[in-house]
Amino acid sequence: MSEQPTPVHTAGSTVSAPAQSVPSSSLDSAVPSPAASVPASPLPEKLAAALKRDAAGLVAAVVQQYDTNEVLMLGWMDDEALHRTMTTGRVTFYSRSRQEYWRKGDTSGHVQWVKSVAMDCDGDALLVRVDQVGAACHTGTRTCFDGRGLDVVAGQAG
Repeated sequence: MSEQPTPVHTAGSTVSAPAQSVPSSSLDSAVPSPAASVPASPLPEKLAAALKRDAAGLVAAVVQQYDTNEVLMLGWMDDEALHRTMTTGRVTFYSRSRQEYWRKGDTSGHVQWVKSVAMDCDGDALLVRVDQVGAACHTGTRTCFDGRGLDVVAGQAG
């Protein structure tokens, strides 16, 4: 049985790593340890424990302009993307479709400079407040919500 390289995605590149072969007879009795089944997080332990991720290990990140409170966009982060966002001053997301990290503005020039990051009360969403340079949306609009309002019946407080 020959080993095939396994692609490993990093920021902007793919590196091949050799696949590890396990004899089929040992697969039935192998019980993974908790450390083997959950990758180590680069986040502080308390933060990593508080995050509630989806089945793909991702958390929704709402991006808001820090001085006007405009909601600019929604992206997805895993622990590594959140760590990069918290430690570099630039917002990094994890692309669900491309299965790779992307830093906002690297190709468009529409950079998001991090001002603050907060976790919601349930740990299942993040609020990333930024200073947005240029358009936040890949379509070229200021926000991903510009011109996309839906018809609704508006409620009002008692």
